[in-house]
Amino acid sequence: MCEAEDRGFRYGWTFDSHVLWQEPFVIYSQILAATTGLTVGPMVTNPLTRDWSVTASMFATLNDMFGNRTVCGIGRGDSARRVIGQPPSSLARLGTAMTVIKDLAEGRTVELHGAPVRIPWIRNGKLEIWMAGYGPRALKLAGERADGFILQTADPEIARWTIGAVRDAARAAGRDPARLTICVAAPAYVGDDLAHQRDQLRWFGGMVGNHVADLVARYGEAGPVPRALTDYIAGRKGYDYSHHGRAGNQSADFVPDEIVDRFCLTGPPEAHVTRLKELASLGADQFAVYLMHDQPEETLAAYGDTVIPALR
Repeated sequence: MCEAEDRGFRYGWTFDSHVLWQEPFVIYSQILAATTGLTVGPMVTNPLTRDWSVTASMFATLNDMFGNRTVCGIGRGDSARRVIGQPPSSLARLGTAMTVIKDLAEGRTVELHGAPVRIPWIRNGKLEIWMAGYGPRALKLAGERADGFILQTADPEIARWTIGAVRDAARAAGRDPARLTICVAAPAYVGDDLAHQRDQLRWFGGMVGNHVADLVARYGEAGPVPRALTDYIAGRKGYDYSHHGRAGNQSADFVPDEIVDRFCLTGPPEAHVTRLKELASLGADQFAVYLMHDQPEETLAAYGDTVIPALR
């Protein structure tokens, strides 16, 4: 993370899936201590793994120690819940959790488990809540309640639909859509061997496919979700979470090359710059780079040397 900050990145993200990966809040304290301005957070946590007071207190503790340098990325919970045999959260619970966690982390009193709760040692705390989601009801909730929206795919067609839906929901709720931060997140691999890059990044299409399968089950194949997001899961036969988020994921064989190219950033630096500028024109305020492949250092260096300066 120190190198990422030195190369111009302003945010550092981790997964929050306690069986598949190490506990992120322990890691955040080390990152914040070793950097000077980097903001950290989970992409994403969920309302069910921890009591909301625990989640708020952990964010507030880090902010008190290091100066409000965290953001709470949150969603319904996919791998963190399914890997322990539990379903993701309902959107209703997620919406309430976002309000309660933010209020607690910023020092306000909330009603929790039937009792008034306040964290008394918080002073000048600040915590933005950025919600991840894909479906129409999730996008509506993000626009109505969240401080930001996380879209986990770099597909411009999907970005146009989701960002538009989030901003429409914010506007309908009497909020200023421009005040919501739009974060697009996807794997990036800088290089010339596209076949190799696709094999290394195919896992991401499998990960997104879990959420898409839920949407198809809810809305049907002819529902309101764009075919650009749903068509590719026709060959999906199941998912093994032991390979989740990892290159070589054997549960992602159904993902075609076209989806990898659309959902991820591949090719030489100029191809990344072109796609990122297109996403910015659609409303993206920032981009988060997944580096789960065999060339993370090289891609990080290419972004610092070429991509980030070109976007400035």
